[in-house]
Amino acid sequence: MARKTKAPTLEQIQEALKAHSFDVTAAPGIPGGLWVTKYGCAAVLVKGTGATAAPGVDPGSDTVVAFRERPGAMVKGQIARLVDRGYQKFLQTNQFEVPATAQQLQAIHHFTEELTQVTGGISLYNEALGTTSDLYQYDRVKGRDHLKPAPPTPWALTEGH
Repeated sequence: MARKTKAPTLEQIQEALKAHSFDVTAAPGIPGGLWVTKYGCAAVLVKGTGATAAPGVDPGSDTVVAFRERPGAMVKGQIARLVDRGYQKFLQTNQFEVPATAQQLQAIHHFTEELTQVTGGISLYNEALGTTSDLYQYDRVKGRDHLKPAPPTPWALTEGH
């Protein structure tokens, strides 16, 4: 039978992140939050619930970290969301949107993988293959339902009958 390991505290995770060359500071406006940066990317970690626990960690523990802000590239001091439009990925903030470069996508992927390993999170197969987007908005399907009205059905009443 596998032994259950005790979940690390938020302070232990903070020290482990610093030991792996992450810049860790207190998140502004979020009590108990950690602002974690490296490779031009950032994320905000907070004390989470046992639902996000790594394998072998006691699920009843409430000292496991969770993302308050998912990892993303830093754009003008903000964490940008990654939006997939089918033909290209974009970095979106509250004020503007810019096309994502291959270098930024590689940095986000590397940052997310390293952060997951250090914090003891679960590495998922689809995330390990490459960068996953926060939002998918394909231009070919956006608004497509509104272009053509639905054809009339034979049993529907018309104005003349």
